[in-house]
Amino acid sequence: MFQRSNIRQKQGFTLVELLVVIAIIGILIGMLLPAVQQVREAARRIQCANNVRQSSLAILNFESSNMRFPPGWTSQNDSNLLPGWGWSAQILPFLEQGNLASQIRFNDPITTADNSLVHQEVVPGFLCPSDPDGEILNFGGDGSQSDPAPVGNGSSTRDSGGSQQGLMLARSNYSGVFGSIASNDDPFDGEGIFFGNSRIGFRNILDGSSNTMMIGERRNDLGAVTWLGIFPEVTEPFARIVGATDRAPNASTDSFEDFRSYHSGGVNMGFADGSTQFIDDNIGDDTFRDLGTRQGGEVVSF
Repeated sequence: MFQRSNIRQKQGFTLVELLVVIAIIGILIGMLLPAVQQVREAARRIQCANNVRQSSLAILNFESSNMRFPPGWTSQNDSNLLPGWGWSAQILPFLEQGNLASQIRFNDPITTADNSLVHQEVVPGFLCPSDPDGEILNFGGDGSQSDPAPVGNGSSTRDSGGSQQGLMLARSNYSGVFGSIASNDDPFDGEGIFFGNSRIGFRNILDGSSNTMMIGERRNDLGAVTWLGIFPEVTEPFARIVGATDRAPNASTDSFEDFRSYHSGGVNMGFADGSTQFIDDNIGDDTFRDLGTRQGGEVVSF
């Protein structure tokens, strides 16, 4: 008589079962990746908001020390536009960037040879982590230092040993609020907090500091923005350091001065009371315009 074997035959997955398992894993990965990307973008948006807040607090500390906000940019007169240093360059000591500030001769033009040593100094706090552009942008790729739009497409980075034409400057993603009109209309008389040789204090913010935007996000895909200030050689020099609120954030129109971001649904804006708000794209042109003026007398609810 034959004895029944106690050894059980091992059974593996069939090909169909294996394909089903692979398909399920693929579906799960496909569902997981967008969630991971959303989490990463949320973290980048929070970091960007923190950058805006730190700059806002630095501006308020500057105001506490000088009894006024820093000027949008400095200028001897409205013809040569120099020295040209912007508000963001002047708050460097309040952003723990005292060593960088000590290298700048603020009384000399921004274009002098000595001051050119800081033109490509990257300040991490002025960069939005969601912006894919390079840290150094070419403000005049044809060597003429005139900047035809569009520029700032991320192709210009630090010089890797080859010759670089044009004006190479460290970029920024944050500009001062000039007001609700274009800065070219009247560069030295903006409705906001920052314009040429501005000396705005809290006494001038009649709409209330919590209803007055001070700084906000800018993208570099329509035109390059820098933390340094204005350079008379380039086109639209004022828009390199300040922006206008005449349109809601991320407007579909291709206007260089608009406040725009790579964040879905809005932009981070810093207010004169030191707070940071994420302003939704659907805020409406009129409301956003009102928030960009310091003494328009509007009653704003957002």
